[in-house]
Order: sequence, then structure tokens, then C-alpha cells
Amino acid sequence: MCSVNYKPEYSMREALLPIWQRVLQRTSIRATDNFFDLGGTASSAATLFEEIAKAFGRDLPPMMICAAPTIETLAGLLEEPASPRIPPLLLLKAGADDSPVFITHGLGGDVLGLSDLVGKIESNHPIYGLQARGIDGFDEPLPSIEARAQFHLDAIQQLQPHGPYFLIGYSLGGLEMLELAHRLSGDGEKIALLALLDTYPDKTHLSMVQRTLLSVRQIKRRAENVIGSALRRTGTARSGNGDRPQQDQQSASRAQVTQRMREADFSASRSYRPRFYSGRVKFVRAEINSYFPKNPTAVWAHLIKDFEVETTPGNHVGMLTTRCTDLGSLLCKYLRDAVADGSGG
Repeated sequence: MCSVNYKPEYSMREALLPIWQRVLQRTSIRATDNFFDLGGTASSAATLFEEIAKAFGRDLPPMMICAAPTIETLAGLLEEPASPRIPPLLLLKAGADDSPVFITHGLGGDVLGLSDLVGKIESNHPIYGLQARGIDGFDEPLPSIEARAQFHLDAIQQLQPHGPYFLIGYSLGGLEMLELAHRLSGDGEKIALLALLDTYPDKTHLSMVQRTLLSVRQIKRRAENVIGSALRRTGTARSGNGDRPQQDQQSASRAQVTQRMREADFSASRSYRPRFYSGRVKFVRAEINSYFPKNPTAVWAHLIKDFEVETTPGNHVGMLTTRCTDLGSLLCKYLRDAVADGSGG
């Protein structure tokens, strides 16, 4: 159902144009201009889809901008009565190089959460985000890291049948990339780059000492979060909310999908036990660490033949957002070095 803000005599492109102009604060936008090339971010994508929900009564997840990043493609999507399906690979940044870079999102996230970082990776490689199955609500999330790796491996090899492969995994997504690298290298394919960004196995697979130290920090962090949540609830209660019954119903449905994805992510993480990897891994840890072991080398060195660690500013989330320029520069260096090296991992 469309709201009164949308006049049917207008084309969907014409209706979308002023929304894009307001959100992106640009007066001149063509129907084929890419949202991210125009300066769009994860935050502005959220604002864009809030306005779309008000105008058209379609409460779609903001990550849909990654599947339809132009007015032209988004208009086509909105003109379809059925909810759109999300493919396993989404082009996040175009590039002239023949060898794409593949990057995965973290627990409970989606590829839109990688967009700010991807925008800071100055490279000629096209960059594709690997989207976990189930985010569109059509299919059940895959229950294991192994199943997720095979799901995306099939999609990757349709796009790029042979290596060298450039793989970047963030948080939980790093476990999938590690499994992907196992499968590709086992088939004789070259891994030019395997970069893990603040990726750790589930705490049940850590040593007793590591689990104890981690538990102490997590208890402290939970206490801080309880206090912060109480303060936020107070502020929300004072501000109040308007009546949006239809949008609230749609938002509730999306929230159920998100919760289902998070539960599947936790289950997949707990059940995955990393195997020894005989290649090279570039590991990037966040400088501010509240959730994970302080020493990634102690966790990973016995599981990876060639393990190198660097630290980037920010915390686990900030490395992708407020400090994404620092991480983007580091990943650019890794890509350049991998191409110059030529031997891969």
C-alpha cells in the first residue's frame, strides 16, 4: 500500500529523485548514479529507507541499497509487488582489475555494514560482499560455518573460477573466510590474500587461561552495558513515539529475521572448530578490545602456519565506522603487497 505522499501519476524514478536529493544533499542526481559514489554511507542508507517507508509503505532493510544502488535499479525493485531476494554476492565497489576482492560481514550484520570501510579501500579491484543466506526472510540461515563457506564458494567460483583469490573476513565472517581458504587451497587454488579482521573462534575453543581472562573482561563490559541501556531507556521513554502501525508491523517482521540470523550466527560460531591452515594470514586487531582475547597470536599461531598481526585504531565496531580510513589504508597495503608478491599465501 502506498502512502498519500506518493502520486501514482509520477514514475517511481521521479518519486525517488527528491528523496535521494534530500538524503544525499545533492541537487543533480542521474537515475544511473551509484548511491555510494554520490557519498552515500550506511547511515544515510538508513535515512533513505526510512523516507521510502513513509512515501511508499515499503519497509525494506537499508542493506537493499547494496542490491539496488541507483535510482533506476531501486525504482525497478519498488515497482515489483513481491519482496526482493538478496543474492549471495553483492558488488560493493566497481573496479577495472580482473581479480575481485571478497569480503564478509560479522555476526548479526549484513554487507551494508561494510560499505564505509569498502569506500576507503582505494584499489582497482572490484569488491564483492558475501551476504549470509536468510537476510531477506525467504530462506533459513545456514546452520554452520562449513555450509556457509560452501554456499559462498559456489557463488564465488561462478564469478571467478580460478585464483588468485583475495579474501577479507570481519569478525564471524573471518571464520567463514578461513574455511573458504581451506577449501580453495585444498583444490590447488592460490590464495593471494587472507585477511582476518578481529576474528576469533568461539570461547569454548580457547584455552582455560584465555577463557578465564576473557570472562573477567566480558563481565565488566556487561555491567557497563546494563548502566548504558538503563540511561538510553530513560531517554526513549521521555521522547515518545508516533503511531506507525503498518510500518511497526513490517519492522517487527524484519526484527524477527534479524533475531533469527543472530541466533544462527551464534550457533555456527559455537560449533566451528578451526583446522590448521598451512598458508599465510594477515590478522588485524582493534586497538580497543573489550570482547575478545587480548593476544590473538596466543589464539591463532598454533592453527596458522604464517601468522602476522597488526593493530588498527578503534574498537571492534569503530574499525569499520569511525576509524575505517585507518583500516582501509591498511587493507590497501595488503592488496598491493599481495599483487607485488605474486606468490600468494
